[in-house]
Amino acid sequence: MQIFSKTDVGRVRTDNQDAFLAGKLNDETVFAVVCDGMGGANAGKLASETAVKFISDYIIKSFRKSMDSDSLMKMLRSAIINANIEIYDMSLKNPELAGMGTTAVAAVVSSDTAVIAHVGDSRAYLIGENVTQITRDHSVVQSLIESGKLSLEEAKFHPRKNVITRAIGAEEDVSADCDEVTLKKGDSLLLCTDGLTNFVETQDIYKIFKDTEIALVADKLVNLANTGGGNDNITVVILTKEG
Repeated sequence: MQIFSKTDVGRVRTDNQDAFLAGKLNDETVFAVVCDGMGGANAGKLASETAVKFISDYIIKSFRKSMDSDSLMKMLRSAIINANIEIYDMSLKNPELAGMGTTAVAAVVSSDTAVIAHVGDSRAYLIGENVTQITRDHSVVQSLIESGKLSLEEAKFHPRKNVITRAIGAEEDVSADCDEVTLKKGDSLLLCTDGLTNFVETQDIYKIFKDTEIALVADKLVNLANTGGGNDNITVVILTKEG
């Protein structure tokens, strides 16, 4: 497995509230965690960095080579719950941090199987013969789309499109959704914040993967998001199964 990543403050923000970490657990297994903080500059940055640290530490300490997919899902859910407890407690103890929280999308890829857990609207995509969004946004707009009250085109410009309905640290308890996908040789798993997906169309993401040397894809995606507006922080992590 190859790992490529990039984070960028964008063209409007003065600080980067995104955070991420990716690495190897053994020769066959890699992991990645991507978070997008909220709650004001300092609080959002603290929330995302804390979540990445606690989730990553939990994965590194808990992972065993013998784990099956169900065990990996349980591990990721527990890692997110662990981070939620820490961030929620921090916000209770310090009034300046009240209301802080963060999205999270975390993945463990072992051999040809990827297990993903997420909270909020940071996403995971499978890039292979086509592009597939794996995660479902926990957001107001996504709920309106699913209820038939909003079209995909209308959703792009909805005034509440950045309002999420679930976040790590926002409440005492949190629930993560989990997914499992199979990777073939040459396939990639893309984890990203909404700073990418709000400004780059899905088919443009796919085109960059298909037309670009894999080591340069992260840079190109970030550059395209900035060209499209760059109104938010942008983070991408790519886990590629070598062909």
